[in-house]
This record gives sequence, C-alpha cells and structure tokens, in this order.
Amino acid sequence: MILSTPMKPIRNAQIVSTTEQFLGTLCVEGSIISAVTHGDSTVADASDWEGDYLLPGLVEIHTDNLEKHLMPRPKVQWPVMPAILSHDAQIVSAGITTVLDAIGVGDIDAESMRMNSLGACVSGLQVACDAGLLRADHFLHLRLELAEQHLLELFTPFLDNPRLKLVSLMDHTPGQRQWSDLAHYRTYMMGKRGWSVDKVDSLLETMIKRQQTHAAPNRREIVARCTVRSMPIALATHDDTTLEHVHEGVQEGIGISEFPTTMAAAQAARQHGQQIVMGAPNMVRGGSHSGNVSAAELARANLLDVLSSDYVPASLLQAAFLLQHAGYSLPKAVATVTANPASLVGLHDRGSIACGLRADFIRVRLFDGLPIVLGVWKAGQRIG
Repeated sequence: MILSTPMKPIRNAQIVSTTEQFLGTLCVEGSIISAVTHGDSTVADASDWEGDYLLPGLVEIHTDNLEKHLMPRPKVQWPVMPAILSHDAQIVSAGITTVLDAIGVGDIDAESMRMNSLGACVSGLQVACDAGLLRADHFLHLRLELAEQHLLELFTPFLDNPRLKLVSLMDHTPGQRQWSDLAHYRTYMMGKRGWSVDKVDSLLETMIKRQQTHAAPNRREIVARCTVRSMPIALATHDDTTLEHVHEGVQEGIGISEFPTTMAAAQAARQHGQQIVMGAPNMVRGGSHSGNVSAAELARANLLDVLSSDYVPASLLQAAFLLQHAGYSLPKAVATVTANPASLVGLHDRGSIACGLRADFIRVRLFDGLPIVLGVWKAGQRIG
C-alpha cells in the first residue's frame, strides 16, 4: 500500500516534455502536476536533482514479461500471485508506471501455459490491484491467436473487462509473417518451450490446417465485436509483412501496426495513417531476433511511433535514448515510450510532463551513456 505524503518541489532537473528539454522546476499538488517552470528555483525546501533527467513515467503497451514469471523455465509453471508481484516489481524498476500486460489468448499447443493460465492471470491482476499490492497501473492487452479453434469462446468473457485497453490480431503460423524463416522458428520454439525438432516438425501441418480453417472467420468476428461497442477497443495488427496484410487491417479500420516485419509493410502502414509500434529489444540489439526489419532502420525512415519492451522491461528506456542515434530528438524519442503509447490506448491523463496531468515521472541519470532509473513516482507518490 502506497502512503500519501506531500511532495517537495523538484529543482535543477533536466525536464523532457513532448516538445523540448530544459533545466527546470516541477511542483506537484496531490496526484497532479501543478507547475512546470524553466530555470532553477530558490525554494528553500526543494529537492535538488543535480541535473538528472526528469521524464514522464514510461507507458508500456505490449510486454510478455508476466509470462516469463509464470513460466521461468520450460514446463515449469509458477504460482500466479507471486508471478504477478515479481512482474510488477521488475516493471517499476525499469521506470514503467503504466503497463498493458500482454496476455495470450489461444495457442498452438493445447497444453501450453497460456491455455491454462488465462483466467487466473486476469483475475489475479484484479485481486492484486484491489488489495493495493501493485505499484504500477496495470491494464490488459489481449493477444489473440487467430488460428485458435476456441478463440471466441476464450475471448468473449473478457470483452467487457474495464481494464482491457488493446487487442492485437496475431497469426504465428510458421511459414509467414514473423516466422517466414522456419529455421528461426525452430530455434525459437526449441529454446523457449523446450520442444524437440521432431515436435516442431510434427505440428507444422496441423498448424497450417488450423490457420486455413479458423483464422479468417475468427478475425472477422473479433473485429466486429471490438468495434461495435459504444467505447471501441483499440485494435492492432501484428507482424504485418506484405502490402496485403496492411491493406486488410486498414480496411478493417485498425489504426495500429504492431511489429511490422518489413520496410514495405511499415511504409504502407504510414501511408494509411497507422501508428507503428516496434520492439525496444530490437533497437537495443541492433536488429530483430527473428531476422526481420530492424527498429533502427524504421526510425531512420521516420517510421516508428511507439516502442514496446516486449520481452525485456529494461530495454524500453535504453531504446528511447538510442533513438537519438537514428535522428530523433530526445523529446521525440521519449514520446515513443510515454505520450504516444498513452494516447494510442486512450490514457490521456498521463504520458507528459505538463500541468494538470497525473504526476507520473522518473528520475534518470546517464552512466557511460546508459540511462539508469534512480526513482519512480506515480500520481505524486514514490513507488520505486
């Protein structure tokens, strides 16, 4: 439980807003930013940040990190509540104050952790939140595997969950999209899930048949259910590779292109006004782990709007600073992990350092060029 205590003004901080970077002072009243001024302050009791960066709290819209805590080793399933609390602690330590926990709905393997933990994860997050056990704000991003035979049955109970902010349409059938290269696919599945080569190969035919039978009708129904609501749920396409993939999403009214795998797909997404999300690990590593287009290449072409930490929470802040090497100003780079993702999912009360917004911010210091999180505040209270 976070105790409410008045916060001293912060002075001598390098404040990064959505448009500029400046030495300034920040004041908070209750949970809201009440003043942001240029220049140092002479207020006697102000906290001196010694020139460290003051950035908005990071907003993460696609992280698989909870799944890593639920299954720390292949075939090892960890209890849900300890996994949620460990995940929350790691998220906050990375400077993330708002997170959309990306939970898979449907899978290739009927015995997988995703198939057995969906309900427990969603209810566990709610219980932990209601009990005041979570430091970050947690929302839901449901990742729908379109080839799943029982997808509609699995997804429907969560359609009206008030925490649901984003739905992504995925098709991880090998041989296309992210897994156009089957060698990369085999390496990934053998490492992450502990599958043998024989198991991977034996499932290929089954997976292709499932896609041909279920993917298209599932997609039509999911799009209809998410868009006919009085408050539509944000939809994202996932791993678009070809122009046809992009055009399909555009015709459905989908405004988010998540992890396009080729330059051509990203260019088409931009031409049609879609916001482009790329993985921060891709940016930090200098390329995709599955051999697809690099985030840095898209950034240099001004085709990157949002970064997601995907499978490494600490990569989010590091990748934002690295975007400066791809031609982004620091305010533009920081917006990819704060204001832009917040806006995409309708969280307009956060993501920027500005009067009237929620006081979510972090203290960051550079050490040999690496941004280090020294403190984390949410709604004016320190949480990390």
